[in-house]
Amino acid sequence: MLHYTVYKAKNNSEQWVTFIHGAGGNSSIWFNQVRFFSAYFNILLVDLRGHGKSIDSSTDQEYSFPLIISDLIEVLDCCGIKRSHFVGISLGSILIQKMMHTHPNRIEKIGLGGAILNLNIQSRILMFLGKLTQTILPFIWIYTFFAYVIMPYKAHRRSRALFIQEAKKISEKEFRKWYKLTSKLLPLLKTIRGQEVRIPTLYIMGSQDYMFLPFVKKIVKLHRKSKLLVLKQSGHVVNIDKPEQFNSELLNFLQSAN
Repeated sequence: MLHYTVYKAKNNSEQWVTFIHGAGGNSSIWFNQVRFFSAYFNILLVDLRGHGKSIDSSTDQEYSFPLIISDLIEVLDCCGIKRSHFVGISLGSILIQKMMHTHPNRIEKIGLGGAILNLNIQSRILMFLGKLTQTILPFIWIYTFFAYVIMPYKAHRRSRALFIQEAKKISEKEFRKWYKLTSKLLPLLKTIRGQEVRIPTLYIMGSQDYMFLPFVKKIVKLHRKSKLLVLKQSGHVVNIDKPEQFNSELLNFLQSAN
């Protein structure tokens, strides 16, 4: 089972917030959120397969999005969590959106930072280059290049450095298994965009998240249950670039009546 950490709410709340990190990261990226949100909610942090303290898979089993979702459901069941708010960043946003359509009864509200709803031409070229070079270059070179392209500005320096630092802990084998999932990404994102969002969802995006913000702006206009908050001078990893704004706005949303 995946490695997970639980923080009990200081106010004895029975509500939960589950945080899902992005590719190459782990639950440590939520350090700015743990202390803040544990004053109001029980918190569940999860390390995805091969990330953080979740051990590498012992088999050559090919990863799939249903498999990853089943990992998350297993943790919820183990912790006795019937329903939870879910907060995700980057890849975590994709997993939560997938879960929203397969296990909607387990989700109360959703907060998505650096949400991915489609891939622009730059990101598609990145995926193609990664596919060409993953067998000949060390994965950390590829990951570092991706990090600088996706988070290129000075304001992204801290989040970029943290993700590169944490990615170094992932094995080459795990990186390749996760990278194979990119071939299934476009069909999944098309399905996600085509289905009405029926669970209250707040997208928190950086104004400098040039690869993914335009697609989120379009989808929010179509889905009545969706809202968009854009944080200035912030990039893809908004929870690290602008933690105070991210936390306060997300808390307001989770505690609101709608």
